[in-house]
Amino acid sequence: MSPPPPPPLRPVLRVDFPGERLGRGKIALLEQIRDTGSISAAGRAMGMSYRRAWQLVSALNTMFAEEAVALQRGGKQGGGASLTPFGEELIRRFRAMEEQSAAAMAEDLAWLEAARRKADDPL
Repeated sequence: MSPPPPPPLRPVLRVDFPGERLGRGKIALLEQIRDTGSISAAGRAMGMSYRRAWQLVSALNTMFAEEAVALQRGGKQGGGASLTPFGEELIRRFRAMEEQSAAAMAEDLAWLEAARRKADDPL
């Protein structure tokens, strides 16, 4: 039986800010918060601790002039989190940048893929 084919090549977008960065992980966390309404549930879905998820949310909320995540303190209704309109726009624009960069590099990625050594090729 031959090994499964390797996954396709894909570019990874990361935007470096002074002392901080914005990448797929923070955007995925925002998407999970949007879907779950909770930082802890979002962190669990991504296999990270609440503390780590909270650190990333805090970093996101201080990177920009507007917050990406709005927090609701506990109480009768319990705590929770939701995306602000800015947070929604941040996801939309980041995903659009990913698509645009992949499209711009499609020809070169195809060339790299064609030149890539296959798993069953001899060294």
